[in-house]
Amino acid sequence: MSLKQLDVRGEICPYPMMKTVQALKKLTPADAGLEVTTDHAPALETIPTQAARLGYTAVIEETGTPEWKIRLTRQSS
Repeated sequence: MSLKQLDVRGEICPYPMMKTVQALKKLTPADAGLEVTTDHAPALETIPTQAARLGYTAVIEETGTPEWKIRLTRQSS
């Protein structure tokens, strides 16, 4: 199981969140989750909030200035 990748650098709200939700809905049970790369700080709030509504946990890692990776994995039942 691996994380799918989604790169939304250069996108501004609401597109990073919208593209993330679309990608999460396409994940299969074989997928471990989704890793989103963004350079838009407001996405650090909108993406985890929407992902939680779909049953995902978010871990945010700063990887640049400004750039982050948001790892979204399914919450344990």
